[in-house]
Amino acid sequence: MLTFFGILALLAGITVFLISRIDISIPALAWMKKFKKAQGFVLMFIGVLLMLTNSLFFFADRGFNYLLVYPTGQMSAVMEQGIKWRGFAKIDKWEKYIDVKVVGQGIEIDESEVSGVMKPIPLRFIDQVTAAGYVSTRFELPRDEESFINLAVKFRTMSNLVNNTIVPTVKEQLINTAYMFAAQDYISGEAQSFRQAFEEQLKGGAYAVEKIEKRDTVFAPITNLEDRAIKEIKTSYEVKKILENGVPKRIQHELSENAIIVSQVIVDNVELEATFKQRLEAQRDESAKRQLEQQKVETAKDAQQRIIAEGERDKAAERVAQEKEQVKALIAIETKLKQEETNKKLAAIALETERLNAQRKKVQADADAYEIAKKVTAGITPEVKLKMELDRDVKVAAEIAKIKFPETMIIGGDDGGGTPLESLIGAAMAKQLRTSKSEGGF
Repeated sequence: MLTFFGILALLAGITVFLISRIDISIPALAWMKKFKKAQGFVLMFIGVLLMLTNSLFFFADRGFNYLLVYPTGQMSAVMEQGIKWRGFAKIDKWEKYIDVKVVGQGIEIDESEVSGVMKPIPLRFIDQVTAAGYVSTRFELPRDEESFINLAVKFRTMSNLVNNTIVPTVKEQLINTAYMFAAQDYISGEAQSFRQAFEEQLKGGAYAVEKIEKRDTVFAPITNLEDRAIKEIKTSYEVKKILENGVPKRIQHELSENAIIVSQVIVDNVELEATFKQRLEAQRDESAKRQLEQQKVETAKDAQQRIIAEGERDKAAERVAQEKEQVKALIAIETKLKQEETNKKLAAIALETERLNAQRKKVQADADAYEIAKKVTAGITPEVKLKMELDRDVKVAAEIAKIKFPETMIIGGDDGGGTPLESLIGAAMAKQLRTSKSEGGF
């Protein structure tokens, strides 16, 4: 567009310059005499300037780097957007970000959005299981001007960089990464480590590794010591990183050597071979059966433990009951022994009491005997005395019964001498007693 306007301005300037040199006598064209040579030169200058603008300046779009090659052979790079000085240089346009993606068959994708499209990458794990890898990666061109210029000179075109360097490198490093893992480990939780190892090899170079072969000998079941034989030999492999001063040794590739930045690494899918999937399903079924059998075994063990625990509980209960009976028997025996001990003590006390009573009676008897002896010595024994007193009382009672009291009672004065009846009775008893004493010899 600027070139077009430049050509118009240049033609207009030439026209003005020529008109200013011609003598115009036609009245209708008299107004052209107003143009001057200077105006023509200005228009021509503006026209030339507009025509040369595209060669002197250019607009840098976002997301692109530009390699500028000047007529003198010097080169420079423009890595920022905006209006930039060109100076008649030739411009090579490079995409700043490069997307490389693995696309399966039958899947449509907008190729304008992806710089490199790859087919599924064939992989082989260390345990000889094959698979197809699907990844999505993004790369960034070098951020410093010198590295970008070297890259642009080396690969010349964007297509050459993508198809001949980035795509093969991605494929190679994904294959190397699969070689470091076993498929069984990958599906058992090593998928994140797989992705991390793949990204590290893209960024810093491939790991130098060594393959270690392991042989496990499996013997046939032994039925007789002389029949011992090897059943089979299982071979397994392990890949270890080679270390230098404790740091993994790296093998540089085109990405790391050319300072291409790895911005994003995504492992979309690793599709394992069908036979391995079938083997996994069989292992899953066997594992489920084994877990079921283990659960049954655990259930049986729990039931056994429960029976044993119940037996121990019953034995403990029976032991406690027997111990209670034994304790009761022991308590009864101890009680009886204590009762016997108490009875012995009571018997001893009773014996001592009887002995003391006997001693008391003996002392009393001795005292009575002594008293009797004294009375015998005086001439009267206690038996005789008792008999005499008994006879006396009987006679007194008989005499009292014979007394006849007068029918008329005379009551005396109040001189304190008692009633007449009492006086009579007293007199009769006194008389009787005198008579009795005279007859008894007292």
